[in-house]
Amino acid sequence: MSTEVQEINEKVKAASGFVGKIREGMGKVIVGQEYLIDRLLVGLLANGHILIEGVPGLAKSMSVRVLSRLISTTYQRIQFTPDLLPADLIGTLVYNPKSGEFTTKKGPIFANIILADEINRAPAKVQSALLEAMQERQVTIGRETFHLEEPFMVLATQNPIEQEGTYPLPEAQVDRFMLKLKISYPDKKEEREIMERMAVTDYILQVPPLVEPAEILKAREVVDEIYIDDKVKDYILDLVFATRHPQNYKLELSDYIQYGASPRATIYLNMAAKSYAFVKGRGYVTPQDVKTIGMDVLRHRLIITYEAEAEDLTSEDVIQKIFDHIEVP
Repeated sequence: MSTEVQEINEKVKAASGFVGKIREGMGKVIVGQEYLIDRLLVGLLANGHILIEGVPGLAKSMSVRVLSRLISTTYQRIQFTPDLLPADLIGTLVYNPKSGEFTTKKGPIFANIILADEINRAPAKVQSALLEAMQERQVTIGRETFHLEEPFMVLATQNPIEQEGTYPLPEAQVDRFMLKLKISYPDKKEEREIMERMAVTDYILQVPPLVEPAEILKAREVVDEIYIDDKVKDYILDLVFATRHPQNYKLELSDYIQYGASPRATIYLNMAAKSYAFVKGRGYVTPQDVKTIGMDVLRHRLIITYEAEAEDLTSEDVIQKIFDHIEVP
């Protein structure tokens, strides 16, 4: 097996050269936020969508915009508002009175990188239209179905404050996102650099393309080959099953968990761990990779009870107890 892992390692080294380029390119514009940049790369390589939560002004939108430029892809920012309609997102049929025919007018969803800004401000119909496109990778307008061009990635942002006039995403829809990220404030040193770099009246974003989309698609094939040992697979299963049947793992968490993680969590935890190993330049997954990326995969998939809320426990607190208790292989 070691020979096989060595071969995969060589493939990863050959295919992951662009990771450093993207990190360097992002670093010229974005100060700090290594956690966010790493997870954006993981999502891109694992062909998954990301939900980003953080207060305004933390460079969420800027990071997505810079990433799209660096990888030479089309980018669309869609500001979600309460009066948005599904047609504003996916497109519609337009009647031409001269010819008496309907023509298809495609919406902004037809881009490689979609920034769904403040997704929780749009009504359920619009959220469903976006989430259907995410899941099926296609859009139906009238009687015609259009496939979305790869790479296709949705990065949705949510504001944790100012909840008036919002439509919270239902749990079943949130489950479609591979990762949910929580972005925090920069430290004092980073904020000093942000101030010196950005505090000008004519700041213009200038980022040259460094990577072709074909490189990303080729890298995904290598990610699929990354070796993951049976013990690590069992570890992933134990983590997910502990959210459903904590008593089987001698965890006293049954009163705090209303619904555990879905089978999608198992799939995404496997894929995200392999992508994270690729980003770190390895051809094999370690249990630490699973632990590092695990919170981002699981935090939005666990539904806690009123008892947990009464004791000021969040889904993250419960997941952390599971990580601390389950034996690492």
